[in-house]
Amino acid sequence: MTTSWSKSNWRNKPRIQMPDYPDAAALAAVEGQLAQFPPLVFAGEARDLKRQLGEAAAGRAFLLQGGDCAESFGEFSADLIRDTFKVMLQMAVVLTFGAKVPVVKVGRMAGQFAKPRSAPMEVVDGVELPSYRGDIINAFDFTEAARIPDPSRMLQAYTQAAASLNLLRAFSKGGFADIHKVHSWTLGFTEGENAKRYRELTDRITDALDFMTAAGVTSATIDAMETVDFFTSHEALLLEYEEALCRIDSTTGLPVAGSGHMIWIGDRTRQPDGAHVEFCRGVQNPIGLKCGPTISAEDLKVLMARLNPENEAGRLTLICRFGAGKAGDHLPRLIKAVQEEGANVLWTCDPMHGNTVKSATGFKTRPFERVLQEVREFFAIHKAEGTIPGGVHFEMTGKDVTECTGGLHAVSDEDLSSRYHTACDPRLNASQSLELAFLVAEELSERRKDMARKAG
Repeated sequence: MTTSWSKSNWRNKPRIQMPDYPDAAALAAVEGQLAQFPPLVFAGEARDLKRQLGEAAAGRAFLLQGGDCAESFGEFSADLIRDTFKVMLQMAVVLTFGAKVPVVKVGRMAGQFAKPRSAPMEVVDGVELPSYRGDIINAFDFTEAARIPDPSRMLQAYTQAAASLNLLRAFSKGGFADIHKVHSWTLGFTEGENAKRYRELTDRITDALDFMTAAGVTSATIDAMETVDFFTSHEALLLEYEEALCRIDSTTGLPVAGSGHMIWIGDRTRQPDGAHVEFCRGVQNPIGLKCGPTISAEDLKVLMARLNPENEAGRLTLICRFGAGKAGDHLPRLIKAVQEEGANVLWTCDPMHGNTVKSATGFKTRPFERVLQEVREFFAIHKAEGTIPGGVHFEMTGKDVTECTGGLHAVSDEDLSSRYHTACDPRLNASQSLELAFLVAEELSERRKDMARKAG
């Protein structure tokens, strides 16, 4: 994989969606500092995630990937990390019960600071300025000074990511993730008439936990009842940052991206001969590849060969993002391309990015029903093709925001202005995220029953 590869080779390839820093000396100084810092994640952790993703690709696990659309410096707090982690744990318990397989938990956290944009410039009240590209690059404030790319922001991103990972590791191994505690949080969600359809599932989970307790399977006797593996991921968009944190694994002698356990290539930066593919092909981490409506079967074949030449299980996750009503036009042809190559991939569904609309009140939003529709289409197509729907990928937050319409509490267009806090794309709030987990669990349960019928 690393033949004729070095971590700086991407600099010789076409690059897009990346800033041009006006001060080259300042950029070089920051890159030099980052290169001396410890990695944020470690090779053994990345290998463990790859193994678990390989299980998901084979149908023996299921991937839950979720978190912020773009982490910000201004909203950084322990409470926010805790609340998002808490909701992901709740979602994972529900999905585990529905699928009857382990759920691999991967956060869009501790590194999701950069965002691709549809246009390099934006206009507000007749004033044109460079687009906001995420806090690791420039500032959200609509001023000329704020929008100048500043390399020192990479140092702040590193510090915030390190603090986030420190807290996530404490939460995942320190008792906060006890399954009984997590389930008790979920019980509150099913109170009220509107949540009646979800109450049966929570009652069944309660019965299962009560049985295990009676049988002596408790957090006091089984470590897995109170600890979880939790991994981080982000789009590897800012390659100066990625290169600076790339390290050589002392165990294998191979390069590893030290910025996050899993990194992915966006739908806008997946050019087979581009800089982002060049960097990602050489590191040993699990790699995600966003697949939108414009990806061709031939490009996908080239990308699979380039990013996973050894056809390694768990190495490559295809993150499909088409939009509600469009999955049938694109997913079957991509499944065929994968089958023709005999490629080992993990299929996941990102129902967020293809379902962004402008509300009547002027806010960018995502209707809950469209998000759910694309998930259902994803499962239905894999059922028809006889392939494995291995995971879901959501932009979400543990905060009680009003950014996506619909859901159990019926966020309306008029509600959007009350708690619309995102710096970029609209996110599911805690209630919408958990509701979606219940609905995905229903799909997983039906899939499990179908497989049992076929086997019997």
